[in-house]
Amino acid sequence: MSTSEPYKRNGKYLVSKVPVTLDLKSAVQEAVNLIGGLRLVIHDGDTVTIKPNLNTGDPYPASSDPEFIKAIGELIIEAGASKLKIIDSSTLRLSTRKVAETIGLSQVAEDLDAELIFLDEHDWIKVDFPSGKYLKRGSIGKPLLERGKTVLAPCLKTHFLARYTGSMKLFVGWLKHSERIKMHLRNLEQKIPDLASYFRPDLIVMDARTCFITGGPASGQCSSPNLILASGDMVSIDVEGVRAIQCCNAKNKLDMDVWEIPQIRRAVEIGFGAKSDQDIEIVA
Repeated sequence: MSTSEPYKRNGKYLVSKVPVTLDLKSAVQEAVNLIGGLRLVIHDGDTVTIKPNLNTGDPYPASSDPEFIKAIGELIIEAGASKLKIIDSSTLRLSTRKVAETIGLSQVAEDLDAELIFLDEHDWIKVDFPSGKYLKRGSIGKPLLERGKTVLAPCLKTHFLARYTGSMKLFVGWLKHSERIKMHLRNLEQKIPDLASYFRPDLIVMDARTCFITGGPASGQCSSPNLILASGDMVSIDVEGVRAIQCCNAKNKLDMDVWEIPQIRRAVEIGFGAKSDQDIEIVA
């Protein structure tokens, strides 16, 4: 867990928004450079884990675009990391290995010489979530204990139960499957930040080139904000991601002030990121 906040300036959490005009890797690099660069959190010899979205084998934006993961992975290696891991598990009754093969992530991992770890093939261990109120304990994949630095790579989309999937929701994929079912039965939106508060990623790079603006997580109406966002703060990047969806004026569950959305409101209560727009600085 990272205890510092390197992607902060004058007391404000930085969020970059970069349109993809040239190649994808250049846009990802520019987004990260605008908030200070990878070198603020990744040092020579580091182990770094990328968390993609492998919920199902449905094509992007339901799941991560493998080229997006490849771009992030190449930049992490160029920043000096000596070991790259990609860790996730798909939804119940799906083989994450098959999902990774279906969407093309297995080949990307091979190209990057990254260790691709499927949590459904490993043991789960119980941990406490110290900031949890609605979700106080949970079982996470054992390989996560040796994940090193954590880089989240969410694909932005609406979600029919959680309203949206951004950075915080991504961590549900690191929780044991049977516990995910219980998580979704009651207070899901409040439980998401409880879980996310345990992990505290070092960096988030959000793929908002194409998003679901209705439905989700596996299918829905698409729109194309054509943006890459980067930040060190899950709250800030989710706020700006949700606003990108809201700009599309679709009929979804995000028709409210972004700070009143339950995921974000609960994260503010926990206090692990921005609490209002005054805490966020957009760099573009």
